[in-house]
Amino acid sequence: MAAQAARRRWLPVAAVLALCVACVGPTDRTFVTGRILPRQIRFVTLREATPGEEGGQRSACIHVRLTRANTSESVLCRFGVETPLHNVEGPISTALAQRIAADRINEATQANFSAATIASPLGMLCESVKATLRTTVPASIAGAKVPAVCHERALPVHFGDFTL
Repeated sequence: MAAQAARRRWLPVAAVLALCVACVGPTDRTFVTGRILPRQIRFVTLREATPGEEGGQRSACIHVRLTRANTSESVLCRFGVETPLHNVEGPISTALAQRIAADRINEATQANFSAATIASPLGMLCESVKATLRTTVPASIAGAKVPAVCHERALPVHFGDFTL
């Protein structure tokens, strides 16, 4: 009896797995694996804010390896993220800046890579991600920037692979 009950519990799972496997076939779509966590982004304070006023600046240097799963081709995508310490909306904590930067980077990679094909040049995908970030990061934090070159005081943080 117990064996039959156990088999009945697993039957729906097995049916769902069989259905999913049946749906997978040859494809030229790309799937992105890998995510950046907020705690992985390390900001360095470049300039303190004047108390009660807008200003100050922090910077992080991001290096993300983009890898094509079917050929192992890879490229290192490099860019900076700079945010104010205090803007028109008030003070911006390091934790908030980290969360917003990580969220925007993850969203930009998902949006750009999901539209790519397995033949898309990795260097062009990197540039597309940076172009998206130049719009989305300042829209999320007034006064933020995404420079193509990292600030010299920001130590590069190397992230694992974003594989597509």
